[in-house]
Amino acid sequence: MLRASLMTAILILSTISANANALHLNPSQPETAVSMQTFGPTTIPIGYYEYCQRYQERCARPSGGSYIELTQQRWSEIVDVNYQVNRTVKPLTDPEIFGVEELWEYPKNVGDCEDYVLQKRKVLNEMGYPLGSLLITVARDAQGGGHAVLTVVTDRGDYILDNVEQNVMHWKDAELYYLKRQSESNPNAWVSLVQN
Repeated sequence: MLRASLMTAILILSTISANANALHLNPSQPETAVSMQTFGPTTIPIGYYEYCQRYQERCARPSGGSYIELTQQRWSEIVDVNYQVNRTVKPLTDPEIFGVEELWEYPKNVGDCEDYVLQKRKVLNEMGYPLGSLLITVARDAQGGGHAVLTVVTDRGDYILDNVEQNVMHWKDAELYYLKRQSESNPNAWVSLVQN
């Protein structure tokens, strides 16, 4: 009972009082926004395009909904999936794993950031989360390198699952410069997170 109350308090505090770490990196995003604002269609990452060419059946699935109600049980599930995938997959780059610059694939024991995202998305979708609420998001990390995270769209805002961070964070708390993500209505369409 105490654990449940503590988790609820953490969830409420992270939703209400995000410390806005990411806002200085994302001037296009409104300071008061609970969820990331999108700015129209953009290009699909080449890694995702090639992934869909190899696995057309995986990319042919409908979104099935654009957000989830963030209950205490779902919060626990999201935190657990993030932790379990981060714990069981060893980080390696695509050149180290496959000998190529970019290849999106479900990880077996090793993977890079996109592979972690694909695995977390797969596990949560198999648990009943609609694909429209599980959005692959491309960003730049604090050092300016390319990075991918999973955004879970909820009725309490957007939450980030990252392979370099054990904590599930509100999007404003992640030290990331967001570039683009999948559309909530069509996982094969991508939308910009930067206003041009």
